[in-house]
Formats: sequence, C-alpha cells, structure tokens
Amino acid sequence: MLENSGRHARRRYVPRGPIAIAAGILALAAVVALLAIAAQRGGERSDGVAATIMATPEPPPTLEQPPVVDSWPRWGVTHTQYSADNESASVRAKVDDLFARVPMLQNQHIMGWGAGNPEPAPGKYDFRDLDRRVKLLAATKAQPVLTLCCAPDWMKGGSEGRTNWGKIEVAPMRDHFGDYAALAATVAKRYPTVTHYMVWNEFKGFWDDAHNDWDVEAYTDLYNQVYDALKAVNPKIQVGGPYIPVDSHVSSANASALRGPWGAVDRRNLASIDYWLKHKKGADFIVVDGSSATNDRGLVPDEFTALKKFSAVTTWLRQRSGDLPVWWAEWYIAPDNIDWDEQHRSAVQAVAMMEFARSGVASALYWNPQRKAGDDCPGCLWTPDAGDEMPMAGLLSGFTRWFPAGAQLVDLTVSDPRVQVLAVGGQMLMVNTSATALSVTVDGKAFELTPYDVKWSDRGQ
Repeated sequence: MLENSGRHARRRYVPRGPIAIAAGILALAAVVALLAIAAQRGGERSDGVAATIMATPEPPPTLEQPPVVDSWPRWGVTHTQYSADNESASVRAKVDDLFARVPMLQNQHIMGWGAGNPEPAPGKYDFRDLDRRVKLLAATKAQPVLTLCCAPDWMKGGSEGRTNWGKIEVAPMRDHFGDYAALAATVAKRYPTVTHYMVWNEFKGFWDDAHNDWDVEAYTDLYNQVYDALKAVNPKIQVGGPYIPVDSHVSSANASALRGPWGAVDRRNLASIDYWLKHKKGADFIVVDGSSATNDRGLVPDEFTALKKFSAVTTWLRQRSGDLPVWWAEWYIAPDNIDWDEQHRSAVQAVAMMEFARSGVASALYWNPQRKAGDDCPGCLWTPDAGDEMPMAGLLSGFTRWFPAGAQLVDLTVSDPRVQVLAVGGQMLMVNTSATALSVTVDGKAFELTPYDVKWSDRGQ
C-alpha cells in the first residue's frame, strides 16, 4: 500500500487484490513460464480464465447512451478500488438506485483504483476490469468520464506482461509518450459513449527532485500527444488537464500571491498551470484538485473559512485560462486524521460544495472513499456491505438536482451569519456552521437548526 502525502496527493492507493496477491506469490520462473504459455495461447490468467491478454481487443460491451439532461450535472464521484461492483447483489441494487435516481458525473481511471492493467504488453490488451466499471457507469445512468492514468509497466521501464502495483505512480518514459497516446485512442474507440477525458492524475511521476519543482514540460508533451490522439478518434471528445494538485501553506518559501486567511497557494503549482496553458495544443476544460487544508498547519483559521480556498483558486483559474470550464477532479475538506462525526463532516462538505457553486465551477468530482465491509467509512456514500445511504449521497443527489452548472443562484437574507445558504428559485439549502443550536430567519421564514444541521427547504416558487 502506498500512502500519498504532501505535494503528490491526499489519498491512498491500494493495489487491486487478485493481481497484487498473484504478483507477490508467483516465483519468477513461474511468471516466465506463464508468459510463454500466454504467448502461445493468446493469454491465460492464473485462475484459469482464458484470453486475459489479447492481440486484438474483444468487441466492447454494449452500452447505453448517457441520459439526456437539461444542463451539465456539475457534481459526481470518482470510483475507487471498492465500489458498487464489489458488493453483493442486494447491496448493488440499493447502490445502483442511489446513483441512478439523479444522473450525475461518474469517473473511472483506466488503470488502478478498481481497474487492472489495460495493456500488459505492447498491443496486448485486457479490458475486463475497465469494461465492468464502464458498464457500472452505464447501468447507473452516469454522465461518464475517464481519467487517463496510469501507465503499463513496459511504458515506464518495467517488464512486459507484468504489473508492479508498487510503481503505479511512475510516469511513462518520454520515449513511450506516443505509446500511451495510442492506448488512449484505443480506449476512446472502445467506449464511444464516453466523451470526456482527464489526462493523467496529480502529475504523478512528474516531480523533479533535482530542481525541487514539477517537470511540467514533460507532462505537457504527454498531454499534447494524448490530446491529438483523442481528437483524431472523435473531434467531439472533450479533453482536459493538467490535473495538478493545488497545495497551500501557511509558512513556505514557495508561497504565491494567491492567498487568504486559509493560507497561500504554492507558486510552483501555479507556474506549472501557466506553462500548460501557454503550451497546450488545446483544451476543453481545465482540471485541478486540492484540499482546503494547508500542508503545514492543517485547517486555518477554521474548517469553514478554509473552504474559501476553493473559490479563490477557481476564480484565479477562470481568469488565467480565458474562462475555460473549471473542473475539480478531487476535493478534500480535512486531513485524514480528523475526528468529526458524520453530521459535522456533512456540514463542512455541504459548505465546500456551496463554494464550488458560487464560484462557477463546471464540475466537481467527489473522490469516493468507499471502504470494504468491516472498515470504518467516514464520508462514504453507503454503508459497506449493507448499502444504506449515508449523508454525502444525499448531498450529491440534492446538489445535482438543484444546483447544476449554470443554475441561477438567488441571494437570500439570513438573520445569523453562522448559517450559510445556497438557493435557486424553488429550493434552498441551509447549513449551521456552529456547534450550537440556532433559531434563524431565512428568506423571511423561521427555522430551528441543530448543531451542524444541513437542511433543505422548498421555497414554494
């Protein structure tokens, strides 16, 4: 298991179970023997399932077209290692309904986080895991998104036919950027209903230790080759980058002028975005991710004020990019070790989403922290191994329905500044940001709010 931290990420990557176990228990001689057999038979998995590695991909699964919606959903999730396809049939039915009741964005990486190696050897494909996840997106009426990360081992100096999940965060070698672009095109041809792609993830493997900075030139080269390959498959495909983490600090020699009471954004990240904007072949949207917490002091000055970072960064991105649609591929509201109950956590999550809506974010994807049965699951969408809805699922559904991209927000009077409100013509959401019960008047109506209450109300219009 790899624990990402600091400039690289704020969440854990856990290797896929069966492949990771197989890689650990097979001796080298056995691997060589299996690869030799695979070359003769067209591929065979250690569990006896044939056609693991295919010289030519099997026909893609039959997928439904994404639902037609009045406006871009804006809100959604990224599936990770444990998701609905890992649950029992009874739980899966509940979770499918949870996702499908209000169609939202759903994102899946092409390798890792629930998907195996799609091209274990040059020209040899294994799309079974990705097929399963894309089918899940279709079955739950998603607006589908794919993240083009990560890279097969042979593209980054490893062995053909093997997957070392300990090196999932290594970028492809520059000589293999064209191979990765070709893989992206193969994926795009296989899933014609998927028309939105994010290129890479958090600049993984692009940190330059010698210069203590990002190797944005190399990333941009990779991005441009992938961009051209996808547009050659279908000019209507929407492509975005650079998907860089926007870190912030309280005390740092690398602080930028983009700052507030929540800290200062690292100037190296902003400089990398500027370089990408200047040298990219093209882009249909701009992608970042980040946490409201600083890297050195955590949440400052408090968990709700810290969320203003999301609005400040979004405004900077829109101004800098010529108003490209802004996507937050991942967003986090606290360090991993924070000890909040679910009500407190939900209040902070709701106010974060309010910041995204007010600042005009086009898309915000919740990094799905689903856990396997038996694990604690703070911030999850459903209870593991039971499928009961948790508060974050209700927030996603409510925001998707009432606050899609382009929704006309309405300013309302609030009698207590500790209550934050987001409203459209027919609905409003109130959040008590204090640990105290409050009596408050909103939009001319009286409400009683419990500590950290998150309350929806029909405005009757």
